[in-house]
Amino acid sequence: MKNIFLVGGGGHCVSCIDVIEQTGLFKIQGIFDVAEKVGQSVSGYAILDMDQNIKKYVSEDHYFLITLGQIKSPELRLNKFLFLENLGARFATVISPRAYVSNHAQVGVGTIVMHDVLINSGSRVGRNCIINTKALIEHEAIIADHCHISTAAVVNGSCEVGVGSFVGSNAVLRETLVVPPHSVLGAGRFHK
Repeated sequence: MKNIFLVGGGGHCVSCIDVIEQTGLFKIQGIFDVAEKVGQSVSGYAILDMDQNIKKYVSEDHYFLITLGQIKSPELRLNKFLFLENLGARFATVISPRAYVSNHAQVGVGTIVMHDVLINSGSRVGRNCIINTKALIEHEAIIADHCHISTAAVVNGSCEVGVGSFVGSNAVLRETLVVPPHSVLGAGRFHK
């Protein structure tokens, strides 16, 4: 099993922990968060230290995953990703065993693919993304870095979702739609 540290101990972390445990591939070593949370625990895992002290935990034996949620703005997740990248940290890519990812699809480092997601042939998902529970990424769709495709969202064939974008729960993107960077597409809507 690979040792993994989680960055961010809120609600999204709880969901990530469940997926990580289900993979059987990682041993969670602890969580990083703000000073006032150090000593607390999330789903039985200790919040070990503050984010600014991560450097002393970086080694080639340790993987990191950003477990902060992303609603609307990618700024927090992006800043944490760049911070870790500058330290030379290794990023985990976590895919639920209950997800289907085509052998002809690509998923970038630092991305988590949650339960019951479907990523079809020819699709590319970038780095540091959240592909949330029951989302569908259809054939040849491109999800750029630092995006959150929320629960049960549908990204149809050959769509391109720009860097740092948020696609809300149950949103549907029509085929070939090009979404500009840093877009926020509302939940429960058909986007054309």
